[in-house]
Amino acid sequence: MMRTHTCGELNEKLVGQKVVLTGWVHRRRDHGGIAFIDLRDRYGITQIKFDPVKNGDIMDEVDKIRNEWVIKVTGNVIARPESMINSKLKTGEIEIEAIELDILNKSQTPPFEIDGEKNGEANEALRLQYRFVDLRRPEVQSLLELKAKYFQCMRDYFQKLNFVEIQTPILANSSPEGARDFLVPSRLHPGKFYALPQAPQQFKQLLMVGGMDRYFQIAPCFRDEDPRMDRHYGEFYQLDMEMSFVGQDDIFKVMEPLMIELTDKFSNKEIVNMGENGRFRQIPWKEALTRYGSDKPDLRFEMEIKPITELVKDCGFSVFTDAIKNDGVVHALKVEGGAKFSRKEIDEIVEIAKSKDAKGLAYIVIKEDGELQSPIIKFLGDDLTKKITDEVEAKSGDIIFFGADVWKTVCSALGAVRSECAKKLGLKDNTKAAWCWIVDFPMYSYSEIEPGKIDFEHNPFSMPQGGLKALEEKQPLDILAYQYDLVINGFEASSGAIRNHDPEIMYKAFEIAGYTKEQVDARFGGLINAFKFGAPPHGGNAPGIDRILMVLHDLDSIRDIYAFPKDGSGRDLMMNSPSEVDEKQLKDLHIKLVK
Repeated sequence: MMRTHTCGELNEKLVGQKVVLTGWVHRRRDHGGIAFIDLRDRYGITQIKFDPVKNGDIMDEVDKIRNEWVIKVTGNVIARPESMINSKLKTGEIEIEAIELDILNKSQTPPFEIDGEKNGEANEALRLQYRFVDLRRPEVQSLLELKAKYFQCMRDYFQKLNFVEIQTPILANSSPEGARDFLVPSRLHPGKFYALPQAPQQFKQLLMVGGMDRYFQIAPCFRDEDPRMDRHYGEFYQLDMEMSFVGQDDIFKVMEPLMIELTDKFSNKEIVNMGENGRFRQIPWKEALTRYGSDKPDLRFEMEIKPITELVKDCGFSVFTDAIKNDGVVHALKVEGGAKFSRKEIDEIVEIAKSKDAKGLAYIVIKEDGELQSPIIKFLGDDLTKKITDEVEAKSGDIIFFGADVWKTVCSALGAVRSECAKKLGLKDNTKAAWCWIVDFPMYSYSEIEPGKIDFEHNPFSMPQGGLKALEEKQPLDILAYQYDLVINGFEASSGAIRNHDPEIMYKAFEIAGYTKEQVDARFGGLINAFKFGAPPHGGNAPGIDRILMVLHDLDSIRDIYAFPKDGSGRDLMMNSPSEVDEKQLKDLHIKLVK
């Protein structure tokens, strides 16, 4: 071994021992001819002392050393004088009195400081360009170590429950999972393409048909969708699991203890707002949107939205009555303590509602002395205004915001307002974790691309509630599915479903969404053909494990937990990808570029 110890394990019990350390020069200081070097590896920092009296033969080499050089030091462990003990370091009670020095490698001047006191000055683009240097920061290394333990915890959990870890293909077929595919041209089959899997959806279902009744995988997934703070560009990892002979609640009973364990082990958060019997709350999709304005509600705080359509349907305020006449609704959001918002803050909140397609945002302020302030009171009248304030249980110091439009727009706008008000009032408590399930998703919705066209709302492979009978007898938008999302603190943590394992039901489900039998066979032939050979009822889900870790640790961006992340534009600045390829590679793949 090149070293006898790491830079984070030496202490006063080892005083007098001869040791060999290796690592990077973190910083160097000179005091009256004596040189001190802080040597760093991923385990910590140890101070090395070079004395010109004792180390005269190597001081010329010591004088050359600069930050981030890689060195090997042989020396004796000595106790620091009491006045020189550094309580901030694990090794702060000792130092190494150097005997020998080997310079293993030199370093150019780093593009930014590794030193924790100064490294905040580097911008993200520079750090990503020199990610191999940025990785030396203890904060980054500890996060990657934590992620490894987090992954191991999940593996241990599922293996104890007799799940089998199985790797599904990376070169797969294109399927409508909801995002753009990354296509891979085939050299052996000109004009045809593989697709990198958006998820192992079809393969894990085929494993169930194959009799592997409990499967899991920490699965890489690839989606060509725009990045955001909780979504890494291009690739991410999910904890993919599937079980046979189960119903929806069987999945929940497997997943909930794991999420509790991850929260307890890997965060300082207290789990709040649990349901009965220590289980996560289950909230129907429509109820979640109506009460919280979101299908991923943040339940660390209450602040519920209340429908008041019936209360105001005959009022004299045209904004409300016109919306109701056009099959719309009126909802109210009471914000406790919101009367203190300035006019500028209220204007900002109104703009947030407009960003969700609301035409505007009416409000009533209840001053501390009980006085009501709002231009809409003269239209509502004092009696109706009092009924509204009573209905939403508003009191002095509160503000009430109103949304009037079609149901989904009102929900979305007031949901965004709820989130912003909670942020302004400091209600998003990072010491709390509020988990819940959103259930009873609609099977279908209108397409956002082709107006009037029926499309799948969620996962096309889900079992409709009521089976074939529901598909044949109900209006498409009234059909619910056995689909569910797991939510934590306003973030979607997982999506899943009980699967449609019956070919007849699957053909009918896709027919409603505009697919012919021939199209279904062409796109999902492997899966639907397998279902004709005795497919068991099955279901599962796939938590986004990068996102959960981001939420549990209150990180500013999901990129923080990747060893080699892409930037906000999907570029790898270190490896310079995506990049052009030469003409021969394109020719081998039978591809011509249109410039």
